[in-house]
Amino acid sequence: MTTIQKVKWGVLGVANIAVKKVIPAMQAGRWSEITAIASRDLSKAQAAAQQLNISRAYGSYDELLADREIEVIYNPLPNNLHVEWTIKAAEAGKHVLCEKPISMTVAEARPLLAIRDQTGVRIEEAFMVRTNPQWVATLTMVRDGRIGQVQTVTGYFSYNNQDLKNIRNIRETGGGGLMDIGCYMIFFSRLIFGDEPRRVVSLIDEHPVTRTDILTSALLEFPSGHASFSCGTRMTPYQRVQIVGTNGRIEVQIPVNAPPDQPCKVFMDDGTDLSGGSIQTLEFEPCDQYTVQGDQFSQAIRENKEPVLSLEDSIKNMAVIEAVFRSAKTGQWETPDITALK
Repeated sequence: MTTIQKVKWGVLGVANIAVKKVIPAMQAGRWSEITAIASRDLSKAQAAAQQLNISRAYGSYDELLADREIEVIYNPLPNNLHVEWTIKAAEAGKHVLCEKPISMTVAEARPLLAIRDQTGVRIEEAFMVRTNPQWVATLTMVRDGRIGQVQTVTGYFSYNNQDLKNIRNIRETGGGGLMDIGCYMIFFSRLIFGDEPRRVVSLIDEHPVTRTDILTSALLEFPSGHASFSCGTRMTPYQRVQIVGTNGRIEVQIPVNAPPDQPCKVFMDDGTDLSGGSIQTLEFEPCDQYTVQGDQFSQAIRENKEPVLSLEDSIKNMAVIEAVFRSAKTGQWETPDITALK
């Protein structure tokens, strides 16, 4: 068996998603090694390093970027800091896996293309769902025509977060439902149709104090069908994606927060029995999608291959997010602007 030379990772910040989910998952991977973690508060970095058995702790992000042994940076900083520190990491010669959304706006994301091309590093947005086996299988079934031609994609994603000081409820740092969870619903619809929406129309309810969107619903017109979604941050927790085609439908039970310790379920239905008798349940063995994501990015670096998700694709997703925001203000159909990629 070939010995794998693990890729050395550094983590910017001690965000909950990093400390509680991503780092422990990546430490279980075959290709990834978490070597260092940084915080603007050295004591926090040291505490996280001790807790997670990470060998190095730094009291600033710049110190971590100066560490020559670090090959890749995981950037889970607040949304408004994604581009700034991804660029600084690239300038330091580090590859970057950056949490979604990749930026606050399309315009802000444009420099990422230039720095990637200038430095030759790989930059990928951390849509961990893309490499989850349940989604790999779902997309294969769609491409193979198992449900005929896709007509509609419908998604729901909600949680109930009443803490006004939580970063997800702070507008200035990129909080709100659309940026946090609606982005997944847009991402899924684009993946499933394999195309970009021509135009979108939306409705948004904002919180009176935080001014973040707490309920967003949108309709996306694709060349070959329609997608719709609703996302909310003051609702009962729920997730689901329905894909309906000319010859059947696919339902993904937990499309985003797939549990790492339980099987994932995807339902196939040919529509012959509306009471559910024709549903086929596909089960996928438990796996941690953050482990899979980290290992695939590390392997791409070791083998000098492109990451699963391109930076161009991430900017296209941001263009749709922007169009959804614009439509809520204008009350009209809006066209996603991807001129940054032309």
